[in-house]
Amino acid sequence: MQKPPKFVDLTGVIVRRKELLDAGLTDRHVHALVKAGVYVRVRRGEYIDGEVWRSLKRADQHRVLTRAILRLAHPGATATHVSAAVEHGAPIWDLPLDVVHTTRRDGKAGRRRDDWIQHCAVLPADHVEMRNGIAVSAAARTCVEITTVADVERSLVVVNGLLNMGATTVGEFAALAENARYWPHSLTTDLVLRLCNGKLESAGETRFDYFCWRHHLPRPTPQVEVYDEDGRLVGRVDFLWSDHGVFVEFDGKEKYKKYRREGESLEEFLMREKAREEKICQLTGWVCIRVTWAGLAAPDVLARRVRKLLDSRRPIGA
Repeated sequence: MQKPPKFVDLTGVIVRRKELLDAGLTDRHVHALVKAGVYVRVRRGEYIDGEVWRSLKRADQHRVLTRAILRLAHPGATATHVSAAVEHGAPIWDLPLDVVHTTRRDGKAGRRRDDWIQHCAVLPADHVEMRNGIAVSAAARTCVEITTVADVERSLVVVNGLLNMGATTVGEFAALAENARYWPHSLTTDLVLRLCNGKLESAGETRFDYFCWRHHLPRPTPQVEVYDEDGRLVGRVDFLWSDHGVFVEFDGKEKYKKYRREGESLEEFLMREKAREEKICQLTGWVCIRVTWAGLAAPDVLARRVRKLLDSRRPIGA
């Protein structure tokens, strides 16, 4: 299970036009400062220090935009869908972060704008919680909401992330999904529920698991631990087809950030990973296939490669 994510404190980072004017600036001055990059215009009448903005990751920039919008929204507005997923710290893959999603608790919806989608729904009090100082939809509801605005693969990245970090459970997701059977655009919800797996630790792992299902490959077992002759843990492989003796290691930035030791160079980390892989192969007789983001971008080629390897190691009599 992943550790709870750490969030950048965004308290007071947004400055309103009125505050700048009260400080003695004119609209002309503000425009010049924006043009020079001293300030960044988040949306009309809302600004942030340019250096602060450029230091933020895309998810945190979305969180700034969310707060700018909530300052002007109806008092009952709650961050939902993609915006709630970001506030929960869920991984986001290939979803637009230049649009904020909110839902009003009174069941009414507002006009859609370029940077703001106001959803119409009944939002019970127990479906809302406070995260990072703002109201957001609870994690289980967020799982359902994301399936109404994203396809299966992108939804699974968010849902598996929330499950893996312990923000919700499959049971809670299933209960909300049952209540949402007749929500608009909820046709993918049931499939996401059937395919989700909280053992998957990254967007890359989720995408590979979905890739196997999509290409009718056997679904491998995730996060399999390997021990030596003395019962000591040697390592853990991302996926394993035990009947074929084939394991998968997904290479991505998440792994480098998570498992690279303090002060360890990238070359040293890769050498240590290579030694770990070799030891696992020696202990088990398995073979390894490494998968990358680039490989997932050419799924037909990767599917042929994986299928050929599995066929070459098909169990006797199978």
